[in-house]
Amino acid sequence: FLLNSLYCKRAQQQTARKPFHPTSIMTNVRLQSMLDVLTGLNVNEKLALAIAYLGEATAEIQQILSNYVDHSNAYVGTQNASGDDQLHLDVKCDEAVFRAIKASGVVSLAASEETPVETPCGATDGFAIGFDPLDGSSIIGANFSIGSIFGIWPNNGTNTLLGRTGREQVASAVSMYGPRTTICIALPPATVGNEKEPSSSSGVVMELTLVENGSKWKLSRESIKILPSGKVFAPGNLRASNDNANYDKLIKYWIAERYTLRYTGGMVPDVYHIFVKQKGVFCNVSSEKAKAKLRLLYEVAPMGLIVEIADGDTTHEAFDKSVLDVKLDDLDQRLGVCFGSKEEVATYKKFIFEN
Repeated sequence: FLLNSLYCKRAQQQTARKPFHPTSIMTNVRLQSMLDVLTGLNVNEKLALAIAYLGEATAEIQQILSNYVDHSNAYVGTQNASGDDQLHLDVKCDEAVFRAIKASGVVSLAASEETPVETPCGATDGFAIGFDPLDGSSIIGANFSIGSIFGIWPNNGTNTLLGRTGREQVASAVSMYGPRTTICIALPPATVGNEKEPSSSSGVVMELTLVENGSKWKLSRESIKILPSGKVFAPGNLRASNDNANYDKLIKYWIAERYTLRYTGGMVPDVYHIFVKQKGVFCNVSSEKAKAKLRLLYEVAPMGLIVEIADGDTTHEAFDKSVLDVKLDDLDQRLGVCFGSKEEVATYKKFIFEN
């Protein structure tokens, strides 16, 4: 009860904050640069605004991270819903995203890993957003690449994200902060097109890079596609292989077949590596002693949409079902997953689903 009260209080504070309006020349240019890319794909105005303001949140988080130097008093003194201690950094990035999406004027409600309650965001009949403001904050001390994850759902008249599936998203995005700051955006078939071609048969996954001292977004990859196979693996929650015999067999198979290991401990850089190399497999498998940690709303569904639109495949860790078809029953619902090249995910299923 106390934990829920803290979250509700934070949500009320988020709602009560004065709205943030972009006023600087830099912000207006940056916002317009992303809108130009999106409208060029015939994305409708409201959705384009929602995505562009996630770009604004990304730019602000990049600034927060680049000025983060204090490791002596890093923790807020609270935990998020999964029991993780919250860094001041987590909370600052969470606040940055809420400011941006409220400024967009097209978002009705949002929930995040750090504020796991459905928080009003000002718009009527607007979008609903689930997000992880800072995925990988536990590895930032080593200056590893980390990221943000966003899922955008249309208004369906229920004014809640509960009962929805990832398949219903109208867009999702993942931002990555490293030597470069990039944002990878997934647009399903129904949200893109032009007069000659009303909609793409498979949708679009593209990447934009923040350039010119953070003042502008530039299209850096027009189309991201994942090849059917690729011998690169990222085995999350590796400790589960100690008491999950099938996972142990799969890992030994990858090693025996001389797969290349690419694993940082952060979901965003590990899956993003698949987008960059256009191949590979990422999984996060649980066991009796090593429970699943990935959240369906904030991480799995948005990332899953990008993977599938890019011609990859996804599955629930324990049964053959796309993560986009798993219904959200709880804002903190967690599960194990496998993402990646279709043939690599098929190999995962062969090992993990065997009796």
